[in-house]
Amino acid sequence: MAERRADAGADEVAGYFRTLSNWGRWGGDDQLGTLNTISAEKRTAAAGLVRSGRTVSCARPLPTEAAIDNPRPVLHHMTGTATEGWGGDFFGMAPHGYAVSHIDALCHIFHEGTIYNGYPIERVTAHGAEALSIDALRDGIVTRGILLDVPGTRDVPWLEAGDAIHPEDLEAAEEAAGVRVESGDVLFVRTGRWALREERGAWDIHEAIAGLQAACLPWLRERDVAALGGDGVSDVTPSRAGEFRLPIHSVAIVAMGLHLLDNLDLEGLARACRKEGRWEFLLTIAPLVLVGGTASPVNPIALF
Repeated sequence: MAERRADAGADEVAGYFRTLSNWGRWGGDDQLGTLNTISAEKRTAAAGLVRSGRTVSCARPLPTEAAIDNPRPVLHHMTGTATEGWGGDFFGMAPHGYAVSHIDALCHIFHEGTIYNGYPIERVTAHGAEALSIDALRDGIVTRGILLDVPGTRDVPWLEAGDAIHPEDLEAAEEAAGVRVESGDVLFVRTGRWALREERGAWDIHEAIAGLQAACLPWLRERDVAALGGDGVSDVTPSRAGEFRLPIHSVAIVAMGLHLLDNLDLEGLARACRKEGRWEFLLTIAPLVLVGGTASPVNPIALF
């Protein structure tokens, strides 16, 4: 493996808001950010990856039980049962956080009074977001998905909480998988979070979770990925980036216009990739059409 690059500190992260910015790249009224990199040709090529017909969900069950990593559990109330003579129910949730599999809208993170593309934060109102809301993704995301299995590359079952992933780790995982992340791809990065939780139980994610260190941000911009997802929240905690607690979230969403998918279940996908002998697949993601929403629960489907 190449010599490990240094962590990106607060000064570097502050500079990334300028040097990695996509503001204006797709016009002043752009609502999609890096999803613009997914062309019709990219989708058609991704469809050509379908060979065995195997499908894999990348979502966790909606978490209805409170835990230290799920302080606001999903509400599930039955409105119809055998007593009423029909089946019905109600779900209520706050999709952000460390438990629900979800995709962030580009209105989710603020920086110095703005959201992506220079929209003022006042566009996010008490009645919903008036710009960059999740319903901009109503037509879905269909493209090539790539899974980089960092613990698999290191020959360990999982990364320990607080372990940081650097660009050379991503490149080592690429080499092991025999793929190269390119423009228009959706990149999933496995840390083994759920395998670790299954073995040792829940822990306080605010204190420590494995993920990408801010030094990965220029790499993500260089590769021009369409979206980034992980089994955590993409960011490593502690961030090692000074005042920036979640620098991947801050720079990726606000400066780059890069949608993030958090709390995915990548264990089944990793098993499928090993069985199929390949780490690329057709990926479909269909957020709910939540007008003005800042996120949507999501169930990404990988098709081999």
